[in-house]
Amino acid sequence: MKETQLNNPLHGITLEGILNALVLHYGWDGLGQQIDIRCFNFEPSIASSLKFLRRTLWARTRVESLYVNMVKQQASHDSTRDKPQ
Repeated sequence: MKETQLNNPLHGITLEGILNALVLHYGWDGLGQQIDIRCFNFEPSIASSLKFLRRTLWARTRVESLYVNMVKQQASHDSTRDKPQ
């Protein structure tokens, strides 16, 4: 079981942590543009978004996918920045 989690970028991260990271990176407006759901576009809050995402699998899947892509993009950017010229 341990080996299967080594490559899982979501392992050990809560949905709230994912949402906070996305809001920090994109802001509510940007997040609402990336994933067009009401809880991101109209009076957004962490609490209302968590409630919706916990009940709605398709939306949670899209949020998790966006998070994974964001992390990969940041890692790629960091690795190119750290290379000596």
